[in-house]
Amino acid sequence: MFIPETYSLAVFLCVITMICWGSWANTQKLSSKTWPFPLFYWDYSLGIILLSLVFGLTLGSSGTAGRAFVDDLMQAEPDAIGSAFLGGVIFNLANLLIVAAIDIAGMAVAFPVGIGIALVLGVVVNYMAVPVGDPIILFLGVGLVVVAIILDALAYRKLSKGKAQTPAKGILLSVTGGILMGFFYRFVAASISGDFSQPEPGLMTPYSAVFIFSLGIFASNFLWNTFFMLKPFQGKPVSYSDYFKMGSPKLHLIGLLGGAIWCLGMLLSVIAGEKAGFAISYGLGQGATMVAAAWGVFIWKEFKDAPKGTNTLVLWMFVAFIAGLTLVIVSRFA
Repeated sequence: MFIPETYSLAVFLCVITMICWGSWANTQKLSSKTWPFPLFYWDYSLGIILLSLVFGLTLGSSGTAGRAFVDDLMQAEPDAIGSAFLGGVIFNLANLLIVAAIDIAGMAVAFPVGIGIALVLGVVVNYMAVPVGDPIILFLGVGLVVVAIILDALAYRKLSKGKAQTPAKGILLSVTGGILMGFFYRFVAASISGDFSQPEPGLMTPYSAVFIFSLGIFASNFLWNTFFMLKPFQGKPVSYSDYFKMGSPKLHLIGLLGGAIWCLGMLLSVIAGEKAGFAISYGLGQGATMVAAAWGVFIWKEFKDAPKGTNTLVLWMFVAFIAGLTLVIVSRFA
């Protein structure tokens, strides 16, 4: 199976993860005018399963290193399978809560709170489990990324000044989603052998673990997403029949694409974990907030008519982000 042989290649894969995780939501943005998010989310979860299966049967089954995808699944112990599956269940609820929080409180409040908590907590949890890299440099870098997220929040707050929002419920959802988001990755990483080339019996390779993780997302959809369909925090309820009545082939394909993009990021992040360490690969991936901000600034022109001073905040946001990202990367060499 394909395994990165150098730390520099692992970092490159993490950067791709960051781009994927910061870009998949554009597919939801393209379909949001006519397609409620809970319905989009079914296609999104299917896209995750499909791409994880394709990667498992191709890159995860080629070459001589590691175990082939199907063989790896067949030998996996129930504890490893259960850990990866639980990671998918936790991620799914966290993701839905943060999206609901954005609908209620707006991007300026919900996304920085949720992803900021997830970033710090996720790096701490994964570093404690597998301490790779200098902790001072690593957490200083994480701190700068958090500063960038706060500056992002301030910029969006300026942009949305004067708009009525109800952030109290949104903040609670953001905090809950952020805490859950900080833990999901550890469950997936715990199911994976520390040596990818000669994986430990009973544990899985990254390709198998992400596939089981994707099944956890889809299976838990019948609980979590059904609740959001019938009892949405914002907007009108939708039913399963609406999925077939309202959805066009184009809308379904957009949702599948969104899931595939996110899954590509997850796969590359986990694949990079052996050389980079899971704390570093997760921390770099969660820099996706800044990638999403870049889409908003340069493509969607969200700050075109922003008040005076907003562009300065955006500039310092990117400076803090790049500096933090650099420290996270060099922490592996210290």
